[in-house]
Amino acid sequence: MEIVSNKPIDPSKVYEPIKKQTAGSVILHFAVVRPRTENKTTSSIEYCENGNVSGELSAISAEIREKWEVEDLLIIRRIGQLNIGDIISLVAVSSPHRQEAFEACSYTVNKLKQMSTIFKKETFE
Repeated sequence: MEIVSNKPIDPSKVYEPIKKQTAGSVILHFAVVRPRTENKTTSSIEYCENGNVSGELSAISAEIREKWEVEDLLIIRRIGQLNIGDIISLVAVSSPHRQEAFEACSYTVNKLKQMSTIFKKETFE
């Protein structure tokens, strides 16, 4: 499942849809807005759509499902104005084995950072 949202991500609601009876491992990764980028202090970040975000997320999801044996995959990507500590994205992977879950999660996080349909405007203090 892929979700693009301008609403905050609620961590308490992401485990139920991703857990599966056949999964031996469930990995959750939350990317959050950090207070510093290199030597600059960040005050906020705005993530803007620049094309078909849902389509790009679907393509990432399909690629993950081809490369790894996953029971389920949940990708949530925020757009809009985010402040320090806000969740930017969530990648959740359930898999029969932890190694596949970790690899699929890590790969997905890297793919999210490379998305061409989202750009960010960072505001510094």
